[in-house]
Amino acid sequence: MCVKYVFFIITGNANYFHYTKQGGSPVIDGVDDAKEMVNTRQACTLLGISDSYQMGIFRILAGILHLGNVEFASRDSDSCTVPPKHEPLTIFCDLMGVEYEEMAHWLCHRKLATATETYIKPISKLHAINARDALAKHIYANLFNWIVDHVNKALHATVKQHSFIGVLDIYGFETFEINSFEQFCINYANEKLQQQFNMHVFKLEQEEYMKEQIPWTLIDFYDNQPCINLIEAKMGVLDLLDEECKMPKGSDDSWAQKLYNTHLNKCALFEKPRMSNKAFIIKHFADKVEYQCEGFLEKNKDTVYEEQIRVLKSSKFKLLPELFQDEEKVLSPTSAAPSGRVPLTRMPVKPAKARPGQASKEHKKTVGHQFRNSLHLLMETLNATTPHYVRCIKPNDFKFPFTFDEKRAVQQLRACGVLETIRISAAGFPSRWTYQEFFSRYRVLMKQRDVLGDRKQTCKNVLEKLIQDKDKYQFGKTKIFFRAGQVAYLEKIRADKLRAACIRIQKTIRGWLMRKKYMRMRKAAITIQRHVRGYQARCYAKFLRRTRAAITIQKFQRMYVVRKRYQCMRDATIALQALLRGYMVRNKYQMMLREHKSVVIQKHVRGWLARRRYRRTLRAIVYLQCCYRRMMAKRELKKLKIEARSVERYKKLHIGLENKIMQLQRKIDEQNKEYKSLLEKMNNLEITYSTETEKLRSDVERLRTSEEEAKNATNRVLSLQEEIAKLRKELHQTQSEKKSIEERADKYKHETEQLVSELKEQNSLLKTEKEELNRRIHDQAREITESMEKKLVEETKQLELDLNDERLRYQNLLNEFSRLEERYDDLKDEMNLMVSIPKPGHKRTDSTHSSNESEYTFSSEITEAEDLPLRMEEPSEKKAALDMSLFLKLQKRVSELEQEKQSLQDELDRKEEQALRAKAKEEERPPIRGAELEYESLKRQELESENKKLKNELNELQKALTETRAPEVTAPGAPAYRVLLDQLTSVSEELEVRKEEVLILRSQLVSQKEAIQPKEDKHTMTDATILLEDVQKMKDKGEIAQAYIGLKETNRLLESQLQSQKKSHENELESLRGEIQSLKEENNRQQQLLAQNLQLPPEARIEASLQHEITRLTNENLDLMEQLEKQDKTVRKLKKQLKVFAKKIGELEVGQMENISPGQIIDEPIRPVNIPRKEKDFQGMLEYKKEDEQKLVKNLILELKPRGVAVNLIPGLPAYILFMCVRHADYLNDDQKVRSLLTSTINGIKKVLKKRGDDFETVSFWLSNTCRFLHCLKQYSGEEGFMKHNTPRQNEHCLTNFDLAEYRQVLSDLAIQIYQQLVRVLENILQPMIVSGMLEHETIQGVSGVKPTGLRKRTSSIADEGTYTLDSIIRQLNSFHSVMCQHGMDPELIKQVVKQMFYIIGAITLNNLLLRKDMCSWSKGMQIRYNVSQLEEWLRDKNLMNSGAKETLEPLIQAAQLLQVKKKTDEDAEAICSMCNALTTAQIVKVLNLYTPVNEFEERVLVSFIRTIQVRLRDRKDSPQLLMDAKHIFPVTFPFNPSSLALETIQIPASLGLGFISRV
Repeated sequence: MCVKYVFFIITGNANYFHYTKQGGSPVIDGVDDAKEMVNTRQACTLLGISDSYQMGIFRILAGILHLGNVEFASRDSDSCTVPPKHEPLTIFCDLMGVEYEEMAHWLCHRKLATATETYIKPISKLHAINARDALAKHIYANLFNWIVDHVNKALHATVKQHSFIGVLDIYGFETFEINSFEQFCINYANEKLQQQFNMHVFKLEQEEYMKEQIPWTLIDFYDNQPCINLIEAKMGVLDLLDEECKMPKGSDDSWAQKLYNTHLNKCALFEKPRMSNKAFIIKHFADKVEYQCEGFLEKNKDTVYEEQIRVLKSSKFKLLPELFQDEEKVLSPTSAAPSGRVPLTRMPVKPAKARPGQASKEHKKTVGHQFRNSLHLLMETLNATTPHYVRCIKPNDFKFPFTFDEKRAVQQLRACGVLETIRISAAGFPSRWTYQEFFSRYRVLMKQRDVLGDRKQTCKNVLEKLIQDKDKYQFGKTKIFFRAGQVAYLEKIRADKLRAACIRIQKTIRGWLMRKKYMRMRKAAITIQRHVRGYQARCYAKFLRRTRAAITIQKFQRMYVVRKRYQCMRDATIALQALLRGYMVRNKYQMMLREHKSVVIQKHVRGWLARRRYRRTLRAIVYLQCCYRRMMAKRELKKLKIEARSVERYKKLHIGLENKIMQLQRKIDEQNKEYKSLLEKMNNLEITYSTETEKLRSDVERLRTSEEEAKNATNRVLSLQEEIAKLRKELHQTQSEKKSIEERADKYKHETEQLVSELKEQNSLLKTEKEELNRRIHDQAREITESMEKKLVEETKQLELDLNDERLRYQNLLNEFSRLEERYDDLKDEMNLMVSIPKPGHKRTDSTHSSNESEYTFSSEITEAEDLPLRMEEPSEKKAALDMSLFLKLQKRVSELEQEKQSLQDELDRKEEQALRAKAKEEERPPIRGAELEYESLKRQELESENKKLKNELNELQKALTETRAPEVTAPGAPAYRVLLDQLTSVSEELEVRKEEVLILRSQLVSQKEAIQPKEDKHTMTDATILLEDVQKMKDKGEIAQAYIGLKETNRLLESQLQSQKKSHENELESLRGEIQSLKEENNRQQQLLAQNLQLPPEARIEASLQHEITRLTNENLDLMEQLEKQDKTVRKLKKQLKVFAKKIGELEVGQMENISPGQIIDEPIRPVNIPRKEKDFQGMLEYKKEDEQKLVKNLILELKPRGVAVNLIPGLPAYILFMCVRHADYLNDDQKVRSLLTSTINGIKKVLKKRGDDFETVSFWLSNTCRFLHCLKQYSGEEGFMKHNTPRQNEHCLTNFDLAEYRQVLSDLAIQIYQQLVRVLENILQPMIVSGMLEHETIQGVSGVKPTGLRKRTSSIADEGTYTLDSIIRQLNSFHSVMCQHGMDPELIKQVVKQMFYIIGAITLNNLLLRKDMCSWSKGMQIRYNVSQLEEWLRDKNLMNSGAKETLEPLIQAAQLLQVKKKTDEDAEAICSMCNALTTAQIVKVLNLYTPVNEFEERVLVSFIRTIQVRLRDRKDSPQLLMDAKHIFPVTFPFNPSSLALETIQIPASLGLGFISRV
């Protein structure tokens, strides 16, 4: 069998195989292939490879050659097939011992695996050819690794090796007409080697400096590190290439565009060709190289499909599966050194656990990644050795003797880096002068006193003065060494000195010449200016005279013309009016005559015509009405559709149409509910009716007996009517007496009114003066307060904006910190893994090493991270210390921000105090003479108040007199009446006295004013003292005080008497009125019943009386039922109170029993008593051992699932348990235990979120518990600000030994991170629903009408999973809300989450609307508005309208309104500009450009209208960004929310598995 297959290789020509004929010349002159074959077999035998293995190697090589000849036939653009019974594939399968059908199938297909299913996908012909070549390379690479492994085993020596000699042969820099991935890798390797060569060669430069005995320091020189960074750094060429390979639809063009976007105009070493978009240029150390992007991705992927490897592993040929089994155990190809040396140590690397996917881990690396790793290992080997270099330069390309091509030699020198070496050496001290040469050249720069006999010392002195930096030059034995640029600097100084001398001579001569020229020009200019200005003044005067004369002429001429025109028009108008009025009167007369005659004719004719027409039109009227109404409906429909697009109509419909749609749906739901409730009520009523009828039948008989009693009641009504008549007579008498009293009281009223009017006139004068002064004060105070309030409002707004910006910046920093922290943990785990694997030395990766999957996705990277072996974890204390240090750094930043905030708040308070002080000063500042007339104003106010009191008391007396009803009390001769008259007379006398006092005071004020005005500027203080003395004298007089006391006493006496009388009369009147009213109602009711009964027949009379009695009884029934319900409620309350009292009595009895002595207990007789167990008084703490801390974190945090046990728990129970544990550690004063528990808790929460961060319930659950834990730390911290809402028992539970303010800040930061993660989870869940539910789905059927013509139908992005609707979004929102409420999340935090959700919905919907032309129509705007109203209705149902979520939808609402309004006139443009204040100019213009009509009633938006909009919005300052930032996250706050739950009442469920902790 083997002979047969070897025969295929030997007899076949090399040109027969695809892999060997591509070079074009398979034969090499002077090389015998047969001899080389024999030598190769002998060498393999010598190295221990048996003949059977050699034949297996040749068999595999023959199969690779035949695999290269396999061809594919295209079925279509995305699939291909292998021709049936294809000979090369048949030979390959026979050689490899695999099934033909499987290999043919997997060469043309590939398998795609998802989380739940696997798919088999055909591949195109190009991908099949690439996969075939990659498979051949992969087999060849594994065979090569197998041979190298056997050679290393054969050459391995037992003696330990300490050193080695390696030879590295490289071609050098490559640049061709077409440069691809291979040239890129070679030039990248040359860049790295050239950098190492420069660093080595630089040592040779030091030797010359050592000979001259000059101090040598390290020189910074240019190297090619930027070019290397461009290739291998983060976001470099290789990094972007690997990233593009991971993309599902990555291509060379997209990779080129990423390169341009990332490095073009940002990196000086990266350029783009002018005429190509598929190439790029890199400036290497030798030259610029242009690389073609075509083929880079495919060469970098080198894809091998895993199914093909599985087919090969199932081969019957023993050697082939041996190449692929346990590839992790086989030495990596990088274990071979570049020189092919044997590694010093070799240990097989075994994975910790056999996991799926790890066997193909090496296949997932790209060729660029392998090449970069191999190159790094090579550089490490070179840096650890002592290299020597040999540069070979070819004199010419034709191998001619004695021929030297200079350009070619320079090109090779540049490519080999020799010119770069020369440049590096020049970076030291490239310029060198002997002391004599330096002296002779720069003698010009020396002064005579600087020249000494010793030339060396002279040069040193001069250089120290000319060059201040001593590092720029060095003095050797025979030479002076200069750094680059210093000789040019000295030459510049020398040239400057010579130039300065020349300039000094030129300056003097040129100055003299220019001054002489300037004096001559100045004299001529002054003469010209004098003549020109005179001429201009004369011309201007002449112009003014002419202008004045012309205006005068025009005035009179225009007056004449206008007057003449007016006279003509007036005459013509009068003539026309006369003729027209006559004509109109005549026509009117004729018309009236005709109308009179026609009326007579019509009166007779119309009757006949009407009767005739009625019969004729009756049959056609229905048809005509239908036609006419249809026509009018069409017109109205057209008019309504046109008006519907106008702003005014929209504003009406906004209240009408949209609300009607929503109201109709609500009404439908309500009617359904009402219908169901009415059905239930009807059933209940039927039942009750049947029962009531039975009761009523029994009552009818009883009511018949009561009919006779009703007749007796009628007789009683008659007697009552007689009593009412008597009462009416008494009322008439009281009214007549009342009138007489009112007449007498009116006389007194007129007299008192005259007195009051005089006082009013006097008070009005005083009031006017007072109001004027008060008005001035109030105006000044109002102006000051308004200005200060405006400033305060502006400053507070600015402070709030700054605070929000700072909070957003801090939360972004915190997000970045969490990302870096995760990255740090990952890198730490990788470092631990690398430390656990010993390094065998330098390893080289073969460029043909292939990957095993064609597409790289982020999910594969995540699975790789999860499948890594278990890492070595550091002690938790070290990790915690590291975390705390990082958190404390952030906390310092937060404290600084809080200090800034506090300083701003203090400044605001200071400004408010200044404003208040200024206001107080303004109020205290007296107007002109306020300080001098203070007492007068006070006295005036007292008099005014006393006058008002007197007036009010008089009015009250008058009212009391008029309202009294008892004639015996208010009669003229009664004693109370006399007392009232005496009091009135005393009051009038008192008023006269007050009137005289007012006149005296006014005269004194006037005299004081006259005396003060001439002395106002000189003697203000003395006048004020005189006035105060005068007023004090007046105060000493006791007249005013006595009058005031007497007035008070009289007022009190009158008040007490009047009020008592008034109350008694009012009570009597009310009782009488109530009785009269009730009697009237009863009388009317009985009269109506009697009248009705008398009119009815006897049987109907009985039924009516029965019906009346039934209604009366039912009403009484209802009243009694209400009373019963009230009594039941009171009984329940009393029972509860009895239970509470009984419990308290029992506790008191137990306490008394405890206080009884044992002797007393023995003396008493023993009776059987139930002894209740006394409940233990818990302190709200949980005790645990320190070694159980990890178990506590594991059971309470890591393994707790919200859907499992946590659903039935108290909201926030884990937080309460953790805090109770912290309380116990605080009670023990164990700071180590507190720190360890808090750190473990924080790290545990982070681990849970890292592991299950995509689960909304998990993230919501831990956000709620983290916030509750934070609130508990605040509530029980002992700070007064947090203890306001605590009960006394809760205040006893406060922490006593530790201040955990820093940990509160750490927990607050953790809550912010969890909130941001929650927002990301929400966004991932909602994003696929939003476009379909808000835009594509028709919630209102039939609104959208016909699709816009000319637009293709767009399929939904989730067509495979079903279309989402608005109900889907609302259900998802309900799910989110219910989960958050179930977890006990703070209401304020729920509002912030809802606001963020609504912002995401609005932003994504608006962005898709701006990018889709088929969505911009009137009907779609109506649809969007309805959807938004449903979201608003959801907010109302959940009581979240004040969360700010509705405001986030404002841009989307305005966009929908913009689609619906009229877009034609300038008024429409103005309305749009005022309406769309939440949209940017770019968004408004984009919507107008995309607007597409869907029927004949709509029109496209004109370009002129869009330009009008742009002109109107030109001054608006908004961002030019078209799309909204859907990734924006609002800053989150956690308002303090104390818990009313008592810690001592909390029970720990057994399901949590926390039996090792105990309540204290």
